[in-house]
This record gives sequence, structure tokens and C-alpha cells, in this order.
Amino acid sequence: MKWSTFALYDEAQAFAELGSSANGLTEAKAEQRILENQAFRIEEDRLSIFKILVRQLRSSFVYLLLVAAILSLFFGERFEALLIFVFISINAILQTYQEYHSEKSVRLLKRYLTFHSRVRRGGVVVTIESDQTVPGDVVLFSAGDRLPADVRFTSVNGLEIDESVITGESIAVEKRSSVMAVMPSEMYEASNIGFAGTIVTAGRGEGVVFAVGKETSLGSMSRLVEEPVPETSFEYGIREFSQFILKLVFFTIAIIFVANVLIKGSQVDISELLVFSLVLAVSVVPEALPAVLTVSLSRGSMKLAQKKVVVKRLSSIEDLGSIEVLCTDKTGTITENILSVSSVSSAHERVCLSLAFSACLEEPKEEHVLHDAFDIALWRALSEKERVEALHRHRLDSIPFDPDRRRNSVLIHSDAGREIIVRGAPEEILKRSSDVDQFALKRSSEFVAEAGRRGERVIAVARRAFPEDREYNSYEEQQLSFVGLIAFADTIKDTAQNTIERAKALHVEVKIITGDSREVAGSVGYAIGLLSDPLQVVTGKELDALSYDERRAIVASNAVFARISPKQKHDIIRILQEKRIVGFLGEGINDAPALRLANVGIVVNGATDIAREAADIVLLEKNLGTVIDGIKEGRVIFANILKYLRITLTSNFGNFYSVAVASLFIPFVPLLPAQVLLIDLLSDFPMLAIATDRVDSEELENPKRYDVKDVVLTGTILGAVSSVFDFIVFGMYAHVSPGALQTAWFFLSAFTEIILIFSLRSKHPFFRMARPATMLIVLAMIVTAIVAVLPFIGMAREAFSFIYPPTFMLPTIIGISIAYFFATEAMKRLYYRHTHLVKASALKA
Repeated sequence: MKWSTFALYDEAQAFAELGSSANGLTEAKAEQRILENQAFRIEEDRLSIFKILVRQLRSSFVYLLLVAAILSLFFGERFEALLIFVFISINAILQTYQEYHSEKSVRLLKRYLTFHSRVRRGGVVVTIESDQTVPGDVVLFSAGDRLPADVRFTSVNGLEIDESVITGESIAVEKRSSVMAVMPSEMYEASNIGFAGTIVTAGRGEGVVFAVGKETSLGSMSRLVEEPVPETSFEYGIREFSQFILKLVFFTIAIIFVANVLIKGSQVDISELLVFSLVLAVSVVPEALPAVLTVSLSRGSMKLAQKKVVVKRLSSIEDLGSIEVLCTDKTGTITENILSVSSVSSAHERVCLSLAFSACLEEPKEEHVLHDAFDIALWRALSEKERVEALHRHRLDSIPFDPDRRRNSVLIHSDAGREIIVRGAPEEILKRSSDVDQFALKRSSEFVAEAGRRGERVIAVARRAFPEDREYNSYEEQQLSFVGLIAFADTIKDTAQNTIERAKALHVEVKIITGDSREVAGSVGYAIGLLSDPLQVVTGKELDALSYDERRAIVASNAVFARISPKQKHDIIRILQEKRIVGFLGEGINDAPALRLANVGIVVNGATDIAREAADIVLLEKNLGTVIDGIKEGRVIFANILKYLRITLTSNFGNFYSVAVASLFIPFVPLLPAQVLLIDLLSDFPMLAIATDRVDSEELENPKRYDVKDVVLTGTILGAVSSVFDFIVFGMYAHVSPGALQTAWFFLSAFTEIILIFSLRSKHPFFRMARPATMLIVLAMIVTAIVAVLPFIGMAREAFSFIYPPTFMLPTIIGISIAYFFATEAMKRLYYRHTHLVKASALKA
């Protein structure tokens, strides 16, 4: 780590190492180094719509559909092939459009994020774009500046840096220019080092740049972010499902083909049997799945957009529903990242607050335009009258805060005369106060200790009258009159505790992973109900001291981790992912690697550029509850997609096995290729509306994963029920004529597929289900009407080789279909009761 080495260099050594001086680089040398360091710049990947489109098409299921389309073309069914291509195209285009514009919107924000820095070159201070700084540049800082690179401070005056984007610590840290005696091992220990991306909150300073771009601490995180985007659990589940169906279909088709040849011998028509086998393969493929996925994910995206959530990667919506562990950085997500006055220990609380503000690190010239977190908190604690009074106190002189002195002083003039106000570390102020007795000292110590246990920071305030004829110097900070103590806390969001409770209700485990201190992290974890004891916190150093197996156990069992570096955060996510689906919510530079690695990366409004780029979802409002809403929406989408798979596989498997077996016993194919594809086409329309269907409340209670075995088992068992009724029709019409059997079977197959939707859309009996979506009812009625009249229309009858249905055929098939519905309901109840008992037994064991 380059920064830890430079922490041990004195000023002369740092300049010598970098070939620079206090006057900075010459213009010629700076230009040369700009060229030399181009390779270290953090370049943004070009936004390529072609790459996004290719990513949508890189799917086993898409490959399966392409095979189905080619097979359809092979036996002359151009319309079916065209339909499949349309399904694939619509899915790919819509997902590409969504991802492209979401990513483009995020990148447009960067137009407003060009920063500038002041550097000294050749002894002259100039302003340049921050990305033009090079090693050896001397950079000048003041309150509000963002550090453009990693620097070794060479001069400081009350300099404080907000490093929350790096370490997660919400309190600004004091910086010094002196050499460190011991090499720092953690970033928060490096008191003389400034890190790229952090912000100056108070004071002034200078530093020499020793690392830019990818060589900085920020750059090392960007390398982690550049790791390939991992496959989401949703994409993995669909891929596994597609591959399984592909193997199952072609294995079964091969058996049926060979069985037909062995049983029928010379009577078999090889070419007709081959075409029939290919049609059966196509009939099992759930070709509407891409459209169902697109409708489901797009609706989810629009719902979340109404709640001010930008979805960059559509598949991540469904993955939200699978989250089992939600990891979050504390700062800005659970807490406001804004200090507030939590308590005051003083005989005159309002005076104590007012005097503390009067001693703020920089004089407030324009009301509350302040940078220091303590000063902002004090301003907010004052009444309007107290603010006016504080602004009218004239500052005559000041001694800035110094890490060694641990206090700052101001000399002010007001209507009451001149006086010194000193504020700083309690122990420093108390020992300089002459009016503190043992009782007051004990009470103050108890107040400080209790605040420390709550993870709060405390400053002390004292005052002393200052004669008009004397000069101000540090000696006058003795013999002070103690005013009081003020405790500050990083405010916990009002919605945080309720959100944690909602997460628990959804069986989502929440873990805090922060770079802040053990005390602060423990206090927050305890306040929101994650910890029963604030001391139940694991630090990064403690994790590193463990073996890998011990670390895995600790990561699994603990809820709060403190002083965690970006790499440790990355490792924690990786460990959790070994067995669970992980979501990560963050906003800082230090969160970017974990955001990229997590199954679902979520950032809040105001997140750093690198964090936004690594995330899948951006929350435009800092509301943790929106994540829980997203998890519920993801589970709705998951339930409806699983519902589609279960229905379509049950229907397709039933027809597949019935037709395949029947083909062994009759000298003609039970259904013609065109008839099979027509049934698929008609049944797909109401299937599309499943994406809009209502979901049972119990489906939202637990994280979900794709269980291919369960889906296939359900399809096989309930498909067998369908086959029983298919064989009833086979027995009734096989001896009449090929056309009669094919027409009757067409009626039954289409009707039962539609009926099946209303049976399998819930695990409950049909009379206890939630009302179906209106679109589902409408499309089902339209398709049912089309199926009922199609064989009666001359042109359609001729095109699909139907016969004109006899008088009692249609009523008979409707009656068989109704009986099938009740048989499916009975089998469904038996199946789910059995699986429930099996799961209950497994849990007891």
C-alpha cells in the first residue's frame, strides 16, 4: 500500500521521492507526467447498446427458442417460427431499451460533476481540472474541496477531512503533517494522508500528490469493481431450467421415435414420424416465457419507478425477491450521515450551545453556510433568536483546532465585552477549568462514558473574560470557567427500525458492514434492534486474525461489523454468497466492490459515481423502506413467473406424454403439426396475462429460489392427470376417424390448458383464491370462444384439417374438461398437503 509508506516519510523525503518541491512541479514536468500517467486514469466503459443487446440474447432459453423456431421452419410452419422470433425480439429489445436508458440517465448526471483543484506549479497557484493532477503536484485545500488524488499532507491548519466515502465513518477526522511513528495498517489510522474522493470540512492545508487514478485508494477499489458482472440468481435459475427442459425433451423424443420404429416396423412413415417428433419438441417449449419475463419485469420496473427507484438491470428486480441477506453500510442508509445534538450536560444548556457555536472552526459569514459536522449540528440546535445573536458576535482572533492540542479557541467581542471561548476534547477542557470540583468531574466523566457507550462524540465548552488591553495568546486558555458538555449522534433515520422489522417479517436477515468505529456501529445496531448488546460487534482486525473456517462462522452468525475495509467488505459478501442470495445497500466509494459482487447492488441518492456504476438499482430517495418494497415486488414477479412455468409445464407435459404414447397404438399421428402449434399459439395469449396476476400473501413471506425439481415434479404429476382425460377422448374417438380424434383432442387440449391456469394460479382451492387479474379473465374468455368456433369455420377447418364437429362432440368435451378441472383441484390439494408434511418433517429433524 503506497499510502502507508508515504505516511512514514517526512516532507523532504516525500518531495525527494516524487521529484518535486514545495514550489510544485514546473509546467514542463507536469505536462510530461500527465502523458506518463494516462495509463493510470480510471476510464469509463463506453456505453454500447450492442453489448447490452448481446447480453440479453446470451441465454440458454433463447437458444432453445431459436432451435424451436428453426424446427418450425423445417416443417413449413412459418407463422409459428415468426411468432417465436417476435417473442425473442420483443424481449431482447425491451430489456435492452430499459437497461440502456437507465444507464444513460445515470451517466448524464456526471456532466455536473466536473471538479477543479488548486495546485502550485513553478511557485504559482493555478486552478486545473482535478483529473489533470499528477504525482509531485502540490495541492492546496480549504473547506469544501474534494481531494483529487492521494496526498501526503505537508502543511495543515485545523484541517479536517470527511472520509465517510472511504471508511464509512460519519465524523470528520483531524489531519496533521507530522511523520507517523508506526506504519498505519488501516486507512482511518493514516492521520497525515489524504485519500482521493474525500472532502475537506474545516481548516486549510497543502499536500503533495503521490498517487492518481488507478494507483489511488479509490483506484484499487475500481479494479475490484471491474471484475466481470456475476450471473444473477434469476439468470442462473432460468438457464438451469432451460437446459433441463432441453435435455428432457430430446431424451423423451428419442425414446418415442425408437419405440415407434420398433413397434410399427415397416409400417412406420419415417419422414412423418420425424416431423411429428420435432413438433412434439416444439410443443413442450414454453415459448411465451420471454414475453412473460419482459411484462413481469417491466411492470415491476414501472411500479418501482413510481417510488423513485431506477432499475439499471431488469433481472435484478426478480432477484430482489430472492434476497436472503441484506447487507448495508450504516452511513446514509440507516443513519442520516448528519450529526445532531443528542444531549447537553450544563447548568445553562442554551448558553452552552450558543457559545459552542460561536467557537466554530470557521467564522460563519453567511448564516449557516458551514462545512464542519459539529458546527452544522450546533446551528440546527439553536433557536432563530440564538442564531442571530451568535452571528452578531465579532470574532477578533482564533487558534485553530490541532490534533495535538485537541481544542480550538476564539476571541469574540459582544455587547457583554470580550471573552475567550474554548471548545474541544472534554479531558483537555476540564483540566484547564479552575471551577471544576470532584463532584463535577465525576458527573462529567459519567456523561462522557455513557455517550461513548452509545457511540456518540462529546465536546466540552469553557469561557473566560478577556481584558480589553491584553493580546490574545494560548496562555489564556488556562483558568477557564467550565460551561458544559455537548453530545453528538449520527441521527438514525425515522424509518430505520420499522424497516428492519419489516425485513425480519419477510425473513430477510439484515447485516451492518461499516468502516465506522465499534462503539458507533454497536450503538446503531442496538438502537434498531439488530443487537441485544451494543458490544456484539466484530471488527475487521478481528476477522483477519481468524482462519477461513472461523471467519465463515463469524460472518454467518454476527449482524454488525465495524472498521471494515473495502476488501474485507468484499470478502464478507463473497462468504455469504457461498450459501445465500445477498443484497448490498451502500453509497460510498468504499462500497463499490461489494455492490458489484452482490447478487443485487443497491445505492442511495447522492452515492458516489463509482458506487452508482457498480449498482443494479438506484434509490432516488434515501428511504430504506423502498428496498423492502422492492423485495416484495421481486417476490410477486418470482411467484408469477413460477406460476407460469408450473402451468405451462403441466399442460405441455400432459399433452406431450399423451400424444407420444397414443402415437404407438394408432397408424396416424394423434395431432397434426399445425394443430399442435395452433394450440400453443392460442394458449400463450392468456399465459401472458399471468404476469399481471395477483399473488397469495404467503408467497411473499420467504425468499424464493428456482427449484427445477419441484417445478418438473409438479408438472409431471398434474400432467399425468391431464393424460388420463386425454386417453378418455382417445378411447372415444380413435376408432371413428383421424379427423374426429384430432378435432376432439384439439378441443380438449385447448380447453384444459385454459382451465389449468385458473386451477394452478394458487396453491389454495379455487374458491379461496384471490380474484384473477382482469386481463387474464378477458384473454381466457376470448381464446375459449376462438377455440369453440374455429372448427366450425370452413377456411379454418380446411387449413388445420379439422372435421365439422358432430352435434354432441363440443358439449361432451366441455363436460370432460370440467371433470378434469375438479380432478386437478383434488390432486393439487393432495400434492401440496404431502409436500407441506415433508417440509415440516425435515424442519423438525
